[in-house]
Amino acid sequence: MIRSDNGYFGEFGGRFVPEILLPALTELEDLFFGLRDDPAFWQEFVTLCQEFSGRPTPLTPLRRLSKQLGGAQIWLKREDLNHSGAHKVNNVLGQGLLVQRMGKQRVIAETGAGQHGLATAIMAARLGLEATIYMGAEDIERQYSNVFWMRQLGSSVVGVTTGAQTLKEALDEALRDWAASVETTHYVLGTACGPAPFPELVSYFQSIISDEIKEQSQRQMGRLPDEIVACVGGGSNAMGAFGAFLDDHEVALVGVEAGGLSLEDGKHSIRLSQNTGETGIAQGYKTLFLQNDDGQLGDTHSIAAGLDYVGVSPILAYLSQQGRVIPESATDDEVTEAFSLLMKTEGIIPALESAHGLAGGFKRAKQMKPEQNVVINLSGRGDKDIFTVARAFPQREWTEFLQREAVRSTEALAKKRGH
Repeated sequence: MIRSDNGYFGEFGGRFVPEILLPALTELEDLFFGLRDDPAFWQEFVTLCQEFSGRPTPLTPLRRLSKQLGGAQIWLKREDLNHSGAHKVNNVLGQGLLVQRMGKQRVIAETGAGQHGLATAIMAARLGLEATIYMGAEDIERQYSNVFWMRQLGSSVVGVTTGAQTLKEALDEALRDWAASVETTHYVLGTACGPAPFPELVSYFQSIISDEIKEQSQRQMGRLPDEIVACVGGGSNAMGAFGAFLDDHEVALVGVEAGGLSLEDGKHSIRLSQNTGETGIAQGYKTLFLQNDDGQLGDTHSIAAGLDYVGVSPILAYLSQQGRVIPESATDDEVTEAFSLLMKTEGIIPALESAHGLAGGFKRAKQMKPEQNVVINLSGRGDKDIFTVARAFPQREWTEFLQREAVRSTEALAKKRGH
């Protein structure tokens, strides 16, 4: 796993927060740095994930889909089979162990797709903690099934109605809460962003994914994969999938961002792959952010609520700058096509976030050789996306129906004229 240099990864990272938060971040950093090299702590974490979340998650070959597409053999790392339905639970269980050691009784979190909020609510119920989850009002509407379960688990869900009402605003509100309650509250940051030590800490707990991929691929393929592909929002699932392979340069690491509707401002969430992100400082750290002409944080869009974040992990910004991570993007249309293809060919229902990785991975696999292997990190399952998908698919299917009817009419007219 990559380690920071005093909280920085190259030029990115750092800790830019109000003075009131510095003692809590220092306490967290000292605790984490004291435990990260302790085999007993790592084993405690692994055991908790095994007993409560169902790890290890399988590495599943997609034989029918690989044959249909041609090219490389495609495998899925099945984080969708975790308890709570996504990779997010890995990080929150790890942070829960830290909360217990700090003796705090309340946790707060931000969430976009709701999977991190749900995982935090589950962890809080398991450990007997009070929990408050901040979520943009637009995301609440898109992901209400997760909101329902968070509340049933005993957590308070606070809708954020400022700005674009998505993940950026939820994170801002969570930071404000933490500044007002820092002595009794731990902020369970959900992705590999934010002030140090969070990018490194979250990546550490999520690296259990790549540890398993490395062992499973050697056992099931007989060697390491040629490529590992993951969607990129903030960066936690990507860093989880990439972490153990950073020094294995024969393994290409590909991060797929949300291409949305177009490259127009506010129509996508691309920070890395089109040079649209600009270096800035916000929300406690320095990284590449989407910004407007005045230098303010810009608007974003993605069909997936968990990928419409305005920034990106400082670790991924650095690794992309160094050429170790290959950044790509997938449009909303490409995502829904990959979503449908996986369902109909392999019987697996992916999260829309994960379907960005599928779209990018399928595209790359088709250009590769049959003896090569591509692992796509399936970061979550698609139950939560049923209403978004229901709205997206009929429109596409209706358009395809009209196109087919137009072709039939043209053929029928040509045949009639031929007589």
